[in-house]
Amino acid sequence: MIQTPGGTWQRRFGDSLMGSLSTPKVMLERGEGCQVWDVDGKRYLDFLAGIAVNALGHAHPALVSAISEQAAKLVHVSNYFATEPQLALAERLKRITGAGDRGRVYFGNSGAEANEAAFKLARLNSDGGRRTRILALTNSFHGRTMGALALTGKAALREPFLPMVEGVEHIDSTIDALEYAMGDDVAALIVEPIKGEAGVLDLPHGYLELARELTEEHGALLILDEIQTGVGRTGSWFTFQQFDIVPDAITVAKGIAGGVPIGALVTFGDASDLFEAGQHGSTFGGNPLATAAADAVLAEIERSGLVLNALVRGDQIRAAVESMESPLVDEVRGRGLLIGIGLTQPVAAEVSARCLEAGLIVNAPNDSSIRIAPPLVVGDAEVDEFTAIFSTVLKGLS
Repeated sequence: MIQTPGGTWQRRFGDSLMGSLSTPKVMLERGEGCQVWDVDGKRYLDFLAGIAVNALGHAHPALVSAISEQAAKLVHVSNYFATEPQLALAERLKRITGAGDRGRVYFGNSGAEANEAAFKLARLNSDGGRRTRILALTNSFHGRTMGALALTGKAALREPFLPMVEGVEHIDSTIDALEYAMGDDVAALIVEPIKGEAGVLDLPHGYLELARELTEEHGALLILDEIQTGVGRTGSWFTFQQFDIVPDAITVAKGIAGGVPIGALVTFGDASDLFEAGQHGSTFGGNPLATAAADAVLAEIERSGLVLNALVRGDQIRAAVESMESPLVDEVRGRGLLIGIGLTQPVAAEVSARCLEAGLIVNAPNDSSIRIAPPLVVGDAEVDEFTAIFSTVLKGLS
């Protein structure tokens, strides 16, 4: 174990980092593509990508170059000024989301900040105070700031911080619950197209289409949290594009800048007129370094056909897991390169730990699910290596 002037890195972590963070099992030092190395020189195949963040993998030349070039020009100027990277990224987001000329973009620094902006957008759709309710789903995750936490449908995360911001109701992810809850007093419905933190759970067939129909009928906003599902991860730029709907707004973050912190709210149509000057803002939001990085990442995803690659490689990985015919595998969920493996036993943490020991990084979001979200640049060699390690781990636990 590596020693440093302050002792082991684990001790330094415990002595210096807030107790809200558990001590990690590994300290990473560098990465390249779909690989990372720890401080002891051990190599790992990264099939989590910083929780769906490192879209281009690690140390991709396009991202490294964009950050280096922009850092030599401007890193930060505040939102009192416009910069070319900010405008270019906003225009690109309007194009790839399909928001078009009526679309507008707000930049923050994280997914939670994007959802805070979405929360305010929902409140602005009050119709003179007649719409007071905001609907969200049980077992959902939208972030840990107080507004985003109020939207999050996991009671265990909310309880230590009660009382929550008022007005949010959590409903089951069923057609019946949606029909029952929707009314003229609903300001917005916010949903993840796929529940990533819940173990990559798909919504019922027809749910998003009905959600769009009912929100339009009752004057509510349909806001989609595409923070984990967006930026090509599920085989289209954004998951809603695989359905015959157009939302009022989406939130994006994670993979948008390949690891540089940034988040955004993108509005469509009339929802773009709700915010007025001075109603929301961020000192760092939309700064030239982060927006230059994001624009470079999105340009590279487009140039290299990585949205299609996510679709193709995702099908390969699903087929590989299903072919293992392990008694531990119950189902394979998700789309593209956001994949959930449902287990028949509550051994996900042990599966994840054994994979890490064998040089494979995956995630156990709950006791019975494994989450896979490799970089969008993943290829045949990486899929084969994943298959070999993962199948061996499952056999060892069967």
